[in-house]
Amino acid sequence: MRADAKRNRAKILAAAEEVFVAAGSDASTEEVARRAGVAIGTVFRHFPTKNDLLAAIMKELADRLAGEAETLAAEGDPATALFTFFAGVVEQAAGRKTVVELLDVDIRVDSQLQTMRDAIGALLTRAQQAGAVRAGVRLDEVMALLTATSAGALRAGWDRDLRTRTLDVVFAGLRPR
Repeated sequence: MRADAKRNRAKILAAAEEVFVAAGSDASTEEVARRAGVAIGTVFRHFPTKNDLLAAIMKELADRLAGEAETLAAEGDPATALFTFFAGVVEQAAGRKTVVELLDVDIRVDSQLQTMRDAIGALLTRAQQAGAVRAGVRLDEVMALLTATSAGALRAGWDRDLRTRTLDVVFAGLRPR
């Protein structure tokens, strides 16, 4: 891909995330093009359909979260890295409804979500090896808790205090008794 095409793609993705965070998945691709400073044809050249654009946003987000999890697994304290990642995802969800809202759109991001799931699995394994998480906790349980807590963070009334108290309850359930 040419350098200008890469720049346009990056501008479109950044603008699309802003537009979809502000207006939800019903936002127009015309607004994305306007905010990115490109013609609508440029948007459609990179992303033939709105679902392609939404899938690209989710791929980028999943890749970024997987990268964060992988970095924490490699460099973080095994006893706290899973909890740090979990709290960070919930905090991001509270400020960026895109994280959960886009999951309601019919897009294909299975491989990207699997990469993120694998990275979270590594965090879980290290936390269990460090004795910070009960041995019987499974990855599918952590993913369900992460998804539900992130979805809850989007709701009205889920202020920082409620997020903190909710995470305290979730983390207490994960830790050894």
